[in-house]
Amino acid sequence: MWRFLRGISLTWWIIIAMVIGIFIGWADHTLWTGTDVAAKLQPLSTIFLRLIKSIVVPLVFSSLVIGIAGHGDDLKRVGRLAFRSIVYFELVTTLALAFGLIAVNFFRPGDGVDLSAATADQGKQFASSQVTLAGVLEHTFPASFFDAAARNEVLQVVIFAVLFAIALAQVNPGRPKDILLGFFEGLADVMFKYTGLVMLFAPIGIGAAVAVTVGHSGIGVLRNLFNLVATLYVALVAFILLVLVPIAVLARIPLRRFWYWVKQPWLIAFSTASSEAALPLAFENLEKFGIPRRIIAFVLPTGYSFNLDGSTLYLAVASVFVAQAAGVELTLGQQLIMMLTLMLTSKGVAAVPRASLVILSGTLSAFGLPLEGVAVILGVDALMDMARTSVNLLGNCLASAVMARIEGDLHIPVGAPNAQPAEVPA
Repeated sequence: MWRFLRGISLTWWIIIAMVIGIFIGWADHTLWTGTDVAAKLQPLSTIFLRLIKSIVVPLVFSSLVIGIAGHGDDLKRVGRLAFRSIVYFELVTTLALAFGLIAVNFFRPGDGVDLSAATADQGKQFASSQVTLAGVLEHTFPASFFDAAARNEVLQVVIFAVLFAIALAQVNPGRPKDILLGFFEGLADVMFKYTGLVMLFAPIGIGAAVAVTVGHSGIGVLRNLFNLVATLYVALVAFILLVLVPIAVLARIPLRRFWYWVKQPWLIAFSTASSEAALPLAFENLEKFGIPRRIIAFVLPTGYSFNLDGSTLYLAVASVFVAQAAGVELTLGQQLIMMLTLMLTSKGVAAVPRASLVILSGTLSAFGLPLEGVAVILGVDALMDMARTSVNLLGNCLASAVMARIEGDLHIPVGAPNAQPAEVPA
């Protein structure tokens, strides 16, 4: 029996935990009313997310420094990778906005929704932080690395790490430089082992998170807003099939092997609705897939700020949904201006649950649309958050593979999918 249990993969343990969590949440919401059994599991979910968040900054920082300073003789190569990545991100997120606009105008999920069920005060809690392009640009650069690290501001950490690595690369070869590079290489290796330990707790933490969500809202939470949820899911699936898959085919990415390594972090992102929770395992698995660490270290965390395909598509659907629910017919020109605003203000949005609602509230306020729509969306946002976050993760993993292919540095191991990565030439 023990051998059988040990033979079950982490992916299946996570799926089993999700099923158990759904059952506990359903039972708590319908059968055990007043007991708050599911709510009492919240600390387990919180512990898992805190452990995961403790990994992000040291892993991202050490890997970026190694990736850039370790190739200090070729800083032009780093700049080329940055330029190509940003162009790729903008093209794909623009397509995501287009898919969201097409879906919400075709299915019109906002028609018939009653906004009077919500109050403006409920919606305004997410509009307390107005998001502007100037504010995002200022927020990108850290006043203190330690402050950014303490708050898990990934984009600020990336900016500081890039500048630090470039400065380290310009230091003359010698003992000081070797000591620092050796330290960060050791730190990265230790953090990968640390990630393995934390992932042993993943099924418990994820199962608890699912139980709390279902226990709070109930499975029947989809009844009133089924059309909105269905519209988002259809648009996301269409985006994956018509944009991400063709990109992978054009870049000659082996889809079956790619999915083998991405499915576990994708499942974590879907179940926790947090890109941060999936980042460490995605980092490790993409390297096993055959992508050099220097490319993953730059593209993956940068993509969490500039390539949020799922969140961008969601914002397009949700903003027009509120206009439809409010009876406001937006012209195509008005919708395009709104999409441009969303595309700019969504850059740098934190990769944590519900962050997109802050962006949505700011955009609704800017265009004079009722914030009551945000309060209505809250009822099913957890389910939509899981979908958009998992697509964010999938899109960023694919972006890493595509950039590796363009750079000529994709080294896929020969043999079984779980083979270790081939040695990358210096």
